[in-house]
Order: sequence, then structure tokens, then C-alpha cells
Amino acid sequence: MTVCAIEMTTTAPFAISADGSYAARLAGEGEARYAERWTLAGPEPYAVPLPLAQPEEADSGLLPLSDGRVLIHRRVADRHAFSLLYPTGAAAGPRTGELRLGGVDAEEGVRVFLLPPAPDGSSAFAVAASDTVTTLWQVAGCAFGPQPVARIPGRCSGGVWLDRTGRLLALDRELDGTVKAVAVDLGRDGEVSPLLQITEDSDDRLLRAEPDSGLLLIRSDAPGEPRLGWGVLGSSRPVRFPECLRLGEALPFALQPGQALMPESCGVALWLPEGDIGLWRPADRRVFRLAAPTGWLGGAGMWSPQGRLHLPCTTAEAPCGIVGMSLPASPPPPVRPDRQPPPSPRPVPLQQAPLAGRQ
Repeated sequence: MTVCAIEMTTTAPFAISADGSYAARLAGEGEARYAERWTLAGPEPYAVPLPLAQPEEADSGLLPLSDGRVLIHRRVADRHAFSLLYPTGAAAGPRTGELRLGGVDAEEGVRVFLLPPAPDGSSAFAVAASDTVTTLWQVAGCAFGPQPVARIPGRCSGGVWLDRTGRLLALDRELDGTVKAVAVDLGRDGEVSPLLQITEDSDDRLLRAEPDSGLLLIRSDAPGEPRLGWGVLGSSRPVRFPECLRLGEALPFALQPGQALMPESCGVALWLPEGDIGLWRPADRRVFRLAAPTGWLGGAGMWSPQGRLHLPCTTAEAPCGIVGMSLPASPPPPVRPDRQPPPSPRPVPLQQAPLAGRQ
């Protein structure tokens, strides 16, 4: 399954591991918050609370790993601390173990946030972004605590993995007054290459990527206003901005895996501003609007390769549940008139470096 949470640069309400086997969220209310791990790789999902002696702050970040441990990111004054939480199964009752990994110091004005789960399932990365430089830290999966792995000129946000190995990472970099998505090659000591430029002056952000199909979901103001668009990784074809994706502040939160070399068939789940869910394929000319299920942890979900969207929900009757929905069949293509309107100007294609060799 491919899994995503709604916003890369803030604490997600529900984060899912890279392989879809575990998830984590902050449960509780007010000052009584605690980490909660969901197990998804089984016939029925179930939740395990991971409380400690002191409650967690509401802005703590959580990231589940594929071995069942949960990384927690806490801010303590100007220091950002990272730990791994796990259930110990003590004889006296469930207990929470904590392995402290160390921390990262951040000066005033430096924003630190977790990246989405790394594809290997065992590593975790955080970004520390100032106005002039961004440092990428590996905070789990390394031997001696948090380690800096790349320094990138400019202020970065976002964060999207571009491959299944965890080598290529896309970040949205603000530099000289514009925002452009760049690719960071962790196999080459953090080498930075251009990834997306539609026009020279446009702000071009990468929201989601699906490595199997190469589908990219983009937000850009190149059409004259911020719009959702799509492209294909490593393709020379331009980014397209379908009229059906004029959806205001809608955000894609999950892309269907397993559609190798078929980006037009890849299902996309959208969080709509009204709180509903939109389902769409690039081959479709419309977005299917569906009411969100009761108790949906908005902005989180995962696709199966077969096209089934799984949404985490919590209610008083079912505090740990998954609701599924399927992508409707594509409608037949419309009848085209003989005379076509003149094509709109083509934007600049996606940059191919360093991704030209993708099969």
C-alpha cells in the first residue's frame, strides 16, 4: 500500500508506516494526550496506547516505523528531542518503553519538522529550515544519534520520497523569492538538482509522488492562480492543469501504488475544503465527490494496489476502525466536436535531472 498524510510540514493527525503495517496518532484531549499505535497488518485493526508518566504536548510529531516502534518528536525550549516508543508487555500490565535518540538544537526562527516515513521503514528524517539554509537530519536508523546528512541553500518545506529505496527526496525550496521543487540525492552526499520549473517566476511545489507509476501531484501558480496539476516523473511532457481540479485548497493525501508505467490509471484521493473526499484519476475528466465517513481522521488514508481506499476512523462505538471505498469506474469519453479550440500555451516540462534514467 502507498500511504500518505495530508500535510508534510506540520504534525499529521494520523501517520502511517511506509509499508502500511502500523500507524500512530496523538490520542486523548487537552493536557492528557498520549501516543497511540494502530496495528493495520491483520484481519482487524487494533490500537495500543503508549502513555508515559508525563502527557505529550499537542504539537508533538509521531512517525511509526515498520517494526512497530513509534518515533516521537518533542520540542523542549530551543531543543528538538527524538525518542522511540514501544509497548513492553510487562506482567503487571501494558507499559511503554522509551529509547532516547538525542536531539537537535535550533535557534529562533528555525523550523524543525519530521519528513514522511522513509521507504526502508527503519529510518526517519527531520528538516531544520532557516531563512537562508536548510539542514536535513537523520534522526533514527543511525548509530550515534541524530546526524546531519545534507545542507541545502534556501528555506525548504514539504518533503516527498521519489523512489522505493529512500535515496531521492524532493523538497520545496524558497530561494530568491520563488519556490521550486528540488531533488536531493542522499546517495551523493545531499547533492541538489532542479526538479520542477513550470515558468521562471512561478511557485512550483510537489505535493505527492507515486514511484511505481511516476505520477506527480503539483501545486503551481503558473496558470495565473494556485492550481492543482499533474505530471510524470522524468517525462518530457508538460505539467497539466485539468479544469476538474479547480478545487480551491484541496490537497491530495494518497496515491494508488502498483500502476507501473500507467500514471493515467493511478487513483488519487483528495481532501476537499468542504471536508468531503474526492477520488480522481488523470484519465478522468471529473472528480468523484464522496461524503467522508463518520469519525474520519481527516487527511489520512492508504490505497491498495487493487484500487481500494482505506480510511482510518474513530468513534465512541469503534475507536479503532478502517472504512473502505472503491474508485468508481471511469465514465465513457465525451463526444468531441469536429472543430477543437486552439491549444493553450504549453508550460515548461518537468526537469529530468537527476531522474532521466527512470524505467
